[in-house]
Amino acid sequence: MAVDWTQLPPELIENISKKITIYSDYLHFQAVCHAWKSSIPKTPNHLPPQLPWLLLPQSQSNQSSYRAFFNLSTNKFHSLNLPEASHRKKHCGSSHGWLIILDDSPSILVINPLTRRKIHLPAISSFPNVVSFDYANVGREYLLVNPQGERNTASLRQMRDGFIKKVVFSSGPLEKKGDFFVAMAILCSTGDLAYCKNGDECWHIVENSRSFSEDVIYFNGLFYAVNKAGEIVVCDVNGNSPKVSFIETPRQIGGDMQYLVSSGDGLLLVTRYLDLDVEFDIFIYKTARFEVFKLDLNGPRWERVTSMGDMMLFIGENSSLALSASGLSGCMGDCIYYTDDYSANNYDGHIGEHDLGIFKLSDGSIEPLPCYPRNSYSRLQWPPPLWISPNPC
Repeated sequence: MAVDWTQLPPELIENISKKITIYSDYLHFQAVCHAWKSSIPKTPNHLPPQLPWLLLPQSQSNQSSYRAFFNLSTNKFHSLNLPEASHRKKHCGSSHGWLIILDDSPSILVINPLTRRKIHLPAISSFPNVVSFDYANVGREYLLVNPQGERNTASLRQMRDGFIKKVVFSSGPLEKKGDFFVAMAILCSTGDLAYCKNGDECWHIVENSRSFSEDVIYFNGLFYAVNKAGEIVVCDVNGNSPKVSFIETPRQIGGDMQYLVSSGDGLLLVTRYLDLDVEFDIFIYKTARFEVFKLDLNGPRWERVTSMGDMMLFIGENSSLALSASGLSGCMGDCIYYTDDYSANNYDGHIGEHDLGIFKLSDGSIEPLPCYPRNSYSRLQWPPPLWISPNPC
């Protein structure tokens, strides 16, 4: 006797849906029929952290409002309507599934590509080192003051492309109504850290944290930022004024870039080494290797990690992320999945390979991502690919 699956009790359908752990599978479950879709929540709040999707660059010839994302778990591409991240826009990070976007205005837009929910952070013109902003002053719209008290001007494009390095959130901005969240920004121009809380109308500089601008992460209720030498500043912005403390570790020598990753109950430092390469008579930088260290507070010191087991790291312009590969298809443990976030000069109309791939910690080898097979040369686009964690909230 055939079973009419559309007539299953709603409570049974909902119980089955709670066993699903992959967001794309949940969408397929919803799409089976109207009865199933109406029996389960539109937003699956039970899902564990998801394997990131890779936001791909948009070619100059593609004027569509849709952007392509590559899903590692299914080895497939998704096309999402995202005009907010089209041409003449710059992203400066992704955090908790939200994309931070700048354009030729003081606005800082934050959007969830899946749900299309949006918020605005305080404008660029509200940073303390921005003295004034005037659209009428064409080419010199911003007046800034540097730490030495000297004033200089900057254009709309210069501020869009070179003022903010990365923005990281303490939590997803709209995961729950009324949620408290903090945004922390790394400023390219001065190396400062600046923060704002939901509801703020302006940004605030974290005093005494300058030069800790390699990377920043939210961990156990605090923000941790790292400098070139692997020293850590801890920023507590929960009160009315920020509190700053330092973790001075022995200097890390020789690395080109540093990333912080929260993993379980500890912090990891990922050091990136670059080599100068030549492609089509053009000098560009390429990632040569990574080293991983775990923070030992007893020293304090960084202890070298030679194996991460089933753990995998995702680094680049995104808020650095650690996930377990167990139970997730399309990925490998003991690997670093990386994208380029260091040199716009590599993308100045050149033809070559994007600097992204999979670094295997066990043997130091690098293999390409499935969506970018080796020797797939094309005209490079800036900004390069970016990891974004699917977040249906």
